[in-house]
Amino acid sequence: MAVYHQGSRAVQDRVGVRESADHVGRAVGSGIKPVAAAFLELQPMLIVGAADPADGRVWATPLSGPPGFVRATGPHRMSVAGGATHAPPTTALTTEGTFVGTIALDPRTRRRMRLNGRLQPTARGFAVEADQVFSNCPKYLQRRKTYETVPDRVPEAPLRAAELTDAQARFIGEADTFFLTTVHARGADTSHRGGNPGFVHVTSPRELTWPDYPGNAMFLTLGNLLTDPRAGLLFLDWTTGTTLQLTGEARTEYGTDGERRVHFTLTEAVETRFALPLRWSPPEYSPANPEPAR
Repeated sequence: MAVYHQGSRAVQDRVGVRESADHVGRAVGSGIKPVAAAFLELQPMLIVGAADPADGRVWATPLSGPPGFVRATGPHRMSVAGGATHAPPTTALTTEGTFVGTIALDPRTRRRMRLNGRLQPTARGFAVEADQVFSNCPKYLQRRKTYETVPDRVPEAPLRAAELTDAQARFIGEADTFFLTTVHARGADTSHRGGNPGFVHVTSPRELTWPDYPGNAMFLTLGNLLTDPRAGLLFLDWTTGTTLQLTGEARTEYGTDGERRVHFTLTEAVETRFALPLRWSPPEYSPANPEPAR
Protein backbone atom coordinates (compact mmCIF):
# COMPACT_ATOMS: atom_id res chain seq x y z
CA MET A 1 0.00 0.00 0.00
CA ALA A 2 1.40 3.41 -0.99
CA VAL A 3 2.13 5.79 1.87
CA TYR A 4 0.39 8.73 0.19
CA HIS A 5 -2.71 9.09 -1.95
CA GLN A 6 -3.63 11.96 -4.25
CA GLY A 7 -5.11 14.08 -1.44
CA SER A 8 -1.93 14.08 0.62
CA ARG A 9 0.16 14.68 -2.50
CA ALA A 10 -1.99 17.68 -3.42
CA VAL A 11 -1.51 19.27 0.02
CA GLN A 12 2.22 18.50 0.04
CA ASP A 13 2.58 20.20 -3.35
CA ARG A 14 0.52 23.19 -2.26
CA VAL A 15 2.72 23.69 0.81
CA GLY A 16 5.92 22.77 -1.06
CA VAL A 17 7.07 19.85 1.06
CA ARG A 18 6.88 16.85 -1.27
CA GLU A 19 10.60 16.11 -0.95
CA SER A 20 10.42 16.23 2.85
CA ALA A 21 7.31 14.03 2.78
CA ASP A 22 9.10 11.45 0.65
CA HIS A 23 11.96 11.35 3.16
CA VAL A 24 9.60 10.91 6.15
CA GLY A 25 7.49 8.39 4.27
CA ARG A 26 10.39 5.98 3.99
CA ALA A 27 9.99 5.29 7.72
CA VAL A 28 6.45 3.98 7.21
CA GLY A 29 6.18 0.20 6.96
CA SER A 30 3.67 -2.56 7.52
CA GLY A 31 5.70 -4.45 10.09
CA ILE A 32 5.69 -4.06 13.87
CA LYS A 33 9.32 -3.88 15.00
CA PRO A 34 10.36 -5.29 18.40
CA VAL A 35 10.73 -1.82 19.90
CA ALA A 36 7.19 -0.96 18.75
CA ALA A 37 5.83 -4.22 20.12
CA ALA A 38 7.43 -3.49 23.49
CA PHE A 39 5.94 0.02 23.46
CA LEU A 40 2.43 -1.30 22.78
CA GLU A 41 2.50 -3.70 25.72
CA LEU A 42 3.15 -0.84 28.16
CA GLN A 43 0.10 1.20 27.18
CA PRO A 44 -3.14 1.46 29.22
CA MET A 45 -5.01 3.22 26.42
CA LEU A 46 -5.51 2.98 22.66
CA ILE A 47 -7.46 5.36 20.42
CA VAL A 48 -9.25 3.66 17.53
CA GLY A 49 -10.91 5.56 14.69
CA ALA A 50 -13.21 4.33 11.94
CA ALA A 51 -16.30 5.06 9.89
CA ASP A 52 -19.40 3.37 11.28
CA PRO A 53 -20.57 0.80 8.69
CA ALA A 54 -24.17 1.57 9.66
CA ASP A 55 -24.28 5.26 8.69
CA GLY A 56 -20.81 6.25 7.52
CA ARG A 57 -20.16 8.65 10.40
CA VAL A 58 -16.53 8.81 11.51
CA TRP A 59 -15.64 8.49 15.19
CA ALA A 60 -12.52 8.38 17.34
CA THR A 61 -13.01 6.04 20.30
CA PRO A 62 -10.84 5.40 23.38
CA LEU A 63 -10.18 1.92 24.72
CA SER A 64 -8.40 1.20 28.00
CA GLY A 65 -7.19 -1.82 29.93
CA PRO A 66 -4.25 -3.07 31.98
CA PRO A 67 -0.92 -2.88 30.14
CA GLY A 68 -0.77 -5.83 27.79
CA PHE A 69 -4.37 -5.52 26.62
CA VAL A 70 -2.84 -4.21 23.37
CA ARG A 71 0.04 -6.22 21.95
CA ALA A 72 1.66 -7.42 18.78
CA THR A 73 0.65 -11.00 18.02
CA GLY A 74 2.50 -11.25 14.73
CA PRO A 75 4.90 -9.24 12.58
CA HIS A 76 1.97 -7.40 10.97
CA ARG A 77 -0.80 -7.96 13.53
CA MET A 78 -1.90 -6.02 16.61
CA SER A 79 -4.46 -7.60 18.95
CA VAL A 80 -6.72 -5.87 21.45
CA ALA A 81 -8.20 -7.99 24.24
CA GLY A 82 -10.91 -6.36 26.31
CA GLY A 83 -11.03 -2.59 26.35
CA ALA A 84 -14.77 -2.77 25.65
CA THR A 85 -16.61 0.45 24.87
CA HIS A 86 -20.25 1.41 24.59
CA ALA A 87 -19.34 4.55 22.70
CA PRO A 88 -19.63 4.81 18.91
CA PRO A 89 -18.75 3.31 16.52
CA THR A 90 -19.38 -0.01 18.26
CA THR A 91 -20.41 -1.73 15.01
CA ALA A 92 -17.11 -0.82 13.36
CA LEU A 93 -15.18 -2.65 16.08
CA THR A 94 -17.11 -5.87 15.42
CA THR A 95 -17.27 -5.76 11.59
CA GLU A 96 -14.64 -7.71 9.70
CA GLY A 97 -12.68 -5.71 7.16
CA THR A 98 -13.40 -2.29 8.64
CA PHE A 99 -10.61 0.19 7.94
CA VAL A 100 -9.30 1.51 11.25
CA GLY A 101 -6.67 4.03 12.26
CA THR A 102 -5.15 3.63 15.71
CA ILE A 103 -2.78 5.63 17.86
CA ALA A 104 -1.05 4.57 21.06
CA LEU A 105 0.15 7.65 22.91
CA ASP A 106 2.24 7.58 26.09
CA PRO A 107 2.20 10.96 27.87
CA ARG A 108 4.85 9.70 30.31
CA THR A 109 7.51 9.46 27.61
CA ARG A 110 5.91 11.77 25.01
CA ARG A 111 6.00 8.95 22.47
CA ARG A 112 3.27 7.88 20.05
CA MET A 113 2.79 5.14 17.52
CA ARG A 114 0.23 4.90 14.74
CA LEU A 115 -0.97 1.67 13.17
CA ASN A 116 -3.54 1.61 10.36
CA GLY A 117 -5.12 -1.42 8.75
CA ARG A 118 -8.14 -3.70 8.56
CA LEU A 119 -10.02 -5.01 11.58
CA GLN A 120 -10.76 -8.65 12.30
CA PRO A 121 -13.05 -9.55 15.25
CA THR A 122 -11.62 -12.11 17.67
CA ALA A 123 -13.01 -14.08 20.59
CA ARG A 124 -11.50 -11.61 23.08
CA GLY A 125 -11.83 -8.35 21.11
CA PHE A 126 -10.32 -7.62 17.73
CA ALA A 127 -7.09 -7.61 15.77
CA VAL A 128 -5.76 -5.22 13.14
CA GLU A 129 -3.79 -6.45 10.14
CA ALA A 130 -1.38 -3.59 9.62
CA ASP A 131 -0.98 -1.66 6.37
CA GLN A 132 0.95 1.25 7.90
CA VAL A 133 3.02 1.41 11.08
CA PHE A 134 5.01 4.50 12.08
CA SER A 135 5.97 6.74 14.95
CA ASN A 136 5.81 10.52 15.30
CA CYS A 137 8.05 13.03 17.02
CA PRO A 138 6.96 14.39 20.44
CA LYS A 139 6.06 17.84 19.06
CA TYR A 140 2.93 19.37 20.68
CA LEU A 141 2.57 16.38 23.02
CA GLN A 142 2.07 17.27 26.69
CA ARG A 143 3.93 15.23 29.28
CA ARG A 144 1.94 13.60 32.07
CA LYS A 145 4.37 11.82 34.37
CA THR A 146 2.11 9.25 36.00
CA TYR A 147 -1.34 7.70 35.94
CA GLU A 148 -3.42 5.59 38.27
CA THR A 149 -6.34 3.27 37.62
CA VAL A 150 -9.55 4.08 39.50
CA PRO A 151 -11.18 0.64 39.86
CA ASP A 152 -14.60 1.83 41.11
CA ARG A 153 -15.15 4.37 38.33
CA VAL A 154 -18.29 3.44 36.38
CA PRO A 155 -19.13 4.99 32.99
CA GLU A 156 -22.46 6.77 32.82
CA ALA A 157 -24.88 6.39 29.91
CA PRO A 158 -23.70 8.38 26.86
CA LEU A 159 -25.44 11.72 26.27
CA ARG A 160 -26.11 12.46 22.61
CA ALA A 161 -26.95 15.82 21.03
CA ALA A 162 -26.71 17.70 17.75
CA GLU A 163 -25.21 20.79 19.42
CA LEU A 164 -22.60 21.48 22.07
CA THR A 165 -23.69 22.64 25.49
CA ASP A 166 -22.01 25.63 27.13
CA ALA A 167 -20.17 23.25 29.47
CA GLN A 168 -18.92 21.15 26.55
CA ALA A 169 -17.75 24.28 24.73
CA ARG A 170 -15.76 25.32 27.81
CA PHE A 171 -14.30 21.81 28.07
CA ILE A 172 -13.08 22.00 24.46
CA GLY A 173 -11.71 25.50 24.98
CA GLU A 174 -9.64 24.31 27.95
CA ALA A 175 -8.26 21.20 26.18
CA ASP A 176 -4.56 20.80 25.46
CA THR A 177 -5.01 17.59 23.44
CA PHE A 178 -7.51 15.91 21.15
CA PHE A 179 -7.52 13.03 18.69
CA LEU A 180 -8.69 13.26 15.10
CA THR A 181 -9.81 10.43 12.80
CA THR A 182 -10.10 10.88 9.04
CA VAL A 183 -10.71 8.42 6.21
CA HIS A 184 -9.98 7.84 2.55
CA ALA A 185 -10.99 5.25 -0.03
CA ARG A 186 -8.39 2.70 1.12
CA GLY A 187 -8.08 3.31 4.82
CA ALA A 188 -8.44 5.37 8.00
CA ASP A 189 -6.02 7.36 10.10
CA THR A 190 -6.10 8.63 13.69
CA SER A 191 -3.74 11.38 14.74
CA HIS A 192 -3.00 13.60 17.74
CA ARG A 193 -3.43 17.36 17.97
CA GLY A 194 -1.94 19.29 20.85
CA GLY A 195 -1.30 22.84 22.00
CA ASN A 196 -1.69 25.14 24.95
CA PRO A 197 -5.24 25.46 26.34
CA GLY A 198 -7.24 27.70 24.04
CA PHE A 199 -5.78 26.38 20.79
CA VAL A 200 -9.21 25.00 19.87
CA HIS A 201 -11.97 27.60 19.50
CA VAL A 202 -15.70 26.87 19.63
CA THR A 203 -17.31 29.49 17.39
CA SER A 204 -20.91 28.28 17.67
CA PRO A 205 -22.79 25.29 19.14
CA ARG A 206 -22.04 23.39 15.92
CA GLU A 207 -18.71 24.88 14.81
CA LEU A 208 -15.15 24.74 16.07
CA THR A 209 -11.75 25.54 14.61
CA TRP A 210 -8.08 25.00 15.34
CA PRO A 211 -4.73 25.92 13.75
CA ASP A 212 -2.84 23.24 11.85
CA TYR A 213 0.63 23.61 13.34
CA PRO A 214 3.70 22.62 11.27
CA GLY A 215 4.35 18.90 11.64
CA ASN A 216 6.07 16.04 9.84
CA ALA A 217 5.16 17.19 6.28
CA MET A 218 3.17 14.00 5.56
CA PHE A 219 -0.26 15.69 5.59
CA LEU A 220 -2.14 12.43 6.00
CA THR A 221 -4.99 14.15 7.84
CA LEU A 222 -5.38 17.19 5.59
CA GLY A 223 -4.93 14.96 2.56
CA ASN A 224 -7.78 12.74 3.72
CA LEU A 225 -10.00 15.76 4.37
CA LEU A 226 -9.32 17.03 0.86
CA THR A 227 -10.82 13.86 -0.63
CA ASP A 228 -13.39 13.06 2.10
CA PRO A 229 -14.51 15.72 4.63
CA ARG A 230 -15.83 13.24 7.23
CA ALA A 231 -14.02 13.43 10.55
CA GLY A 232 -14.27 12.27 14.16
CA LEU A 233 -12.82 14.14 17.14
CA LEU A 234 -12.15 12.88 20.67
CA PHE A 235 -11.58 15.14 23.68
CA LEU A 236 -10.94 13.57 27.06
CA ASP A 237 -10.64 14.72 30.63
CA TRP A 238 -7.32 13.30 31.79
CA THR A 239 -8.45 13.49 35.44
CA THR A 240 -12.05 12.26 35.48
CA GLY A 241 -11.95 10.01 32.41
CA THR A 242 -14.91 11.80 30.82
CA THR A 243 -14.88 11.71 27.02
CA LEU A 244 -16.48 13.93 24.40
CA GLN A 245 -16.72 12.45 20.91
CA LEU A 246 -17.70 14.57 17.93
CA THR A 247 -18.54 13.47 14.41
CA GLY A 248 -19.07 15.73 11.42
CA GLU A 249 -17.15 17.26 8.54
CA ALA A 250 -14.02 19.39 8.34
CA ARG A 251 -12.34 21.63 5.79
CA THR A 252 -8.98 23.37 5.67
CA GLU A 253 -8.52 27.10 5.16
CA TYR A 254 -5.17 28.23 3.77
CA GLY A 255 -4.01 31.72 4.68
CA THR A 256 -1.87 34.00 2.54
CA ASP A 257 0.76 33.97 5.28
CA GLY A 258 1.24 30.20 5.02
CA GLU A 259 -0.86 29.42 8.07
CA ARG A 260 -3.57 26.76 7.93
CA ARG A 261 -6.76 26.48 9.95
CA VAL A 262 -9.22 23.58 10.10
CA HIS A 263 -12.95 24.28 10.48
CA PHE A 264 -15.19 21.51 11.81
CA THR A 265 -18.99 21.33 11.57
CA LEU A 266 -20.69 19.07 14.08
CA THR A 267 -23.25 16.40 13.18
CA GLU A 268 -23.46 14.70 16.58
CA ALA A 269 -21.76 14.93 19.97
CA VAL A 270 -21.55 12.06 22.46
CA GLU A 271 -20.44 12.76 26.04
CA THR A 272 -19.68 9.85 28.36
CA ARG A 273 -18.90 10.81 31.93
CA PHE A 274 -16.25 8.67 33.66
CA ALA A 275 -15.74 6.64 30.48
CA LEU A 276 -12.12 5.75 31.26
CA PRO A 277 -10.75 4.44 34.57
CA LEU A 278 -7.50 6.41 34.21
CA ARG A 279 -6.46 9.44 36.25
CA TRP A 280 -3.34 11.18 34.90
CA SER A 281 -1.11 13.70 36.63
CA PRO A 282 -1.25 17.38 35.56
CA PRO A 283 0.42 18.22 32.23
CA GLU A 284 3.77 19.72 31.48
CA TYR A 285 3.09 21.60 28.26
CA SER A 286 5.30 20.90 25.26
CA PRO A 287 7.91 23.61 24.64
CA ALA A 288 6.93 23.44 20.96
CA ASN A 289 3.39 24.72 21.64
CA PRO A 290 2.75 28.15 20.11
CA GLU A 291 0.73 30.61 22.13
CA PRO A 292 -2.89 30.32 20.93
CA ALA A 293 -4.31 33.27 19.03
CA ARG A 294 -6.89 35.28 20.92
